[in-house]
This record gives sequence, C-alpha cells and structure tokens, in this order.
Amino acid sequence: MKKQPLLEKISPDFGSSFFVKQHTESKKVGVASWHFHPEIELVYVNKGRGKRHIGNHLSYFNNSQLILIGSNLPHSGFTDRFTSEGRETIVQFRSDFLGNAHLEMPEMNAIAAMLIQAKKGVLFGMEIKEKIGSKIEDLVNLEGFMRMILFLEILNDLASTTDYTLLNVDGFAFEITYKDSLKIDVIYKYINNNFQKSISLEEIASESSMTVTSFCRYFKKATGKTFVQVVNEYRIAHATKILTESQMNIADICFASGFNNFSHFNKQFKSITGKTALNYRKEIKLMLDS
Repeated sequence: MKKQPLLEKISPDFGSSFFVKQHTESKKVGVASWHFHPEIELVYVNKGRGKRHIGNHLSYFNNSQLILIGSNLPHSGFTDRFTSEGRETIVQFRSDFLGNAHLEMPEMNAIAAMLIQAKKGVLFGMEIKEKIGSKIEDLVNLEGFMRMILFLEILNDLASTTDYTLLNVDGFAFEITYKDSLKIDVIYKYINNNFQKSISLEEIASESSMTVTSFCRYFKKATGKTFVQVVNEYRIAHATKILTESQMNIADICFASGFNNFSHFNKQFKSITGKTALNYRKEIKLMLDS
C-alpha cells in the first residue's frame, strides 16, 4: 500500500517554543513529499544543490540557499541537495510563538511585515546568507533563553534586509487542503519521475483517477498553472542543473531534459529564467569562479 503524505505535525523540544533541527550528509534523507504545516519554516543550506518547489514556484539551486516559507504554504522537501560537507538547518515556528500580542508591538513591526511576505515564500540573497548563516547553525547548540535571543536577532536581521526575492510574485493565492495535498503529491511525483519523456493529459489524468477535463480544471485551480506549464518548469529546472554541473552541449541538454524541439526549448528557457541557456551557463561560471 502506497504511503500517503500527511499534514506534517511539528512538536518543539520540551522547554522550547520553536523547533530546530539539522541534517548532514550522514543523515538519511527521505523522499521529498508535497506537504504543508501551520508553522513558518526557515531553511538554511550551507552547501548543496537540488530543486526548490514552494507553492507555485519551481527552480534549481546550487551551492547554498536561505528560504523563509510561510504558514501552510505547500512545499516539497529539498532532495539531492548535499555535497560531502553540506548541512541543512531548519527552524519551524508559529507566528505567535512569543504570545498572541507580540507582533502588535511597535518593535516587531518589521518582523511582522516579513512574516506576511513569507506567505509567498522568500528567497534571501548571498549578502544576508553570509551574515546570518552561522547564527542559524548556532541555534542547534543553544537552549532556552540564549536560543530565543539569538533567534530573535536572526529574525530582525532578515526583516532588516532588502536582499531577497519573493518566489510566488504573480499574486496567485496558493492555498491547499489536506485532500488536495494527497492528490497534488501524486501528480508532482509522477511528473518528477517522467518529465524527461512525453506525458499526455490522458496519461496524467488516469494516474489521478480523473477525466482529462476534470483534471485540467482541478490542476489549474489548485496550482494556478496549466499542467503543460508545470512540466516545462520541471524540464527547465533539470536543464539548469545540467548546465551548472556539466559541460554538455546545450542541444543535448535540450533533449536530455525532455524537450524534442530545440527552438521550443530556447523559448521556454528564456521565458522561465529570463535569459538564454548560454547566458545562464556563463553567469553560473562567473559566480563559481568569483
């Protein structure tokens, strides 16, 4: 019987009002599932790579990342992400972890505004990552009052920076129920396993136990995108991974990513990333060489 994803239940350690955990390359990482939880989640990966799938945003990250994921914003766990020295530190907390009134205090205005922004998913840039990455990792070794003080300092640093990007900027209100989570998880896993070949609407509708018409209507309502859009985003995310990690010819990358037309690949790559595949590779090389 297939194991179904659940609403993730998060329980802070005894004596703590928020939850901190760290994964390293020596820890077994489970299969990424489409899930959500009422807790806000701060994720810092100091070194690693993989797909980030948050709300209706899909992209590939390389080397490191710092993300703030809002309450009940659906996301997948970050798989294929660790290098030999990689660590992922996660902090999960409720917006009222200091009590119901603390966000109304004037000193908390900036943090309260940031937590509202988190509903769209916030990707922080290199400058703030370098400033607070070690602070986030230090939370693992602290307890009680000292852990709380450092966490508030981290939140203040995040709320004070302009070095960030909103991931779901199209204004689509991405909300999900438990029942939707089960369905969407099946769909996304099927896409993830099959995007390198052609996937017909009849095929994916059958996997979802729906008619084609019902599937198209449901998928657009649940994600804000068409099925073809999402499949193309998976393919482009895979293409950026190959561009980053290899010197494979761009035409070969096109076909290895599931496209059967080079012109269509170029058009989709530019539409989704804002640049050509060649320019993308050049920019990544400059970043890695700097």
